[in-house]
Amino acid sequence: MSERTIRLDLAYDGTDFSGWQRQKNGRSVQGELEKALAELHGHPVEAIGAGRTDAGVHAERQTAHVRSDLPSIPGDRFRLALNRFLPRDVRILESREADPDFHARYDARLRTYRYFIETSRECPPWRARYAWHLRRVPNLRILNAMASALIGEKDFTAFSSARDPAENRFRFVHSASWRFEGGQAVFEISANAFLWRMVRSLVGSMVEYEAEGRDPAWMREVLESRDRGRAGSTAPACGLFLWNVEYYETPTRAGRSPSVSL
Repeated sequence: MSERTIRLDLAYDGTDFSGWQRQKNGRSVQGELEKALAELHGHPVEAIGAGRTDAGVHAERQTAHVRSDLPSIPGDRFRLALNRFLPRDVRILESREADPDFHARYDARLRTYRYFIETSRECPPWRARYAWHLRRVPNLRILNAMASALIGEKDFTAFSSARDPAENRFRFVHSASWRFEGGQAVFEISANAFLWRMVRSLVGSMVEYEAEGRDPAWMREVLESRDRGRAGSTAPACGLFLWNVEYYETPTRAGRSPSVSL
């Protein structure tokens, strides 16, 4: 029986997950999705995601693909079919049939993450799961000056985890900026791909440098040093969201992005 490629766009609350990637002894988003796929298909089906989000990291819109041998379900009905089997903290937002060669990870051209910081002295409990409670208002002018150093193709070794297996630590950042929104400080960054814990390291470092009163040029100095020891602390996972993944209209094998791991 011939297989079809189904694209799935999904959201999840990462609080109670050990991350996207399937785990032997932990609950994962990929694991829950593959359980639902197995229920639907009657046999194991692998789900490949655009980004391997870390434990506690959320997704406003993650993209995955599966190879399905079910001929009877239209592509746009996989959403309803899978949501019947998924837990409440994972939802398929949209499903559709994709090009046979479509690959959620390698065909992505741009990933966008947002990080939320609660600046109020007392954080409402329902927001505490989805933001870093800083208890102060940071200077966004300084934070934006630091963020400007990230634009372009740079070596992000200083802001990556020592456990990241990537040999090439250059990433192309298309945009990076801070703003206030709904009483929160929000950092948004878009790039072709990210290193493991890169966004959380960048956020934690910028907030730490701003609090210490460092010159914004310090961010560029640390970046160019490629020394992880000079970076600041890593921001908590709860404030980070994979916000969106963008693709070319017609996926192409040439120039595919590396995998993503946060």
